[in-house]
Amino acid sequence: MKTILVTIAFSALLLGLAVIMFGFRLLFVKGGKFPSGHVHDNPELRRRGIGCANED
Repeated sequence: MKTILVTIAFSALLLGLAVIMFGFRLLFVKGGKFPSGHVHDNPELRRRGIGCANED
């Protein structure tokens, strides 16, 4: 039982750390925002001629 509780606590800690790291730029940088994950916002993908499957 102790092993299960330690595993759950460690997983919660890792999840919390990941959320903080993802949100660092949004929370702590003036004018910060999440980077876009869209294909059309990535210049390297546009340069290679790769487009979004949902776009016509």
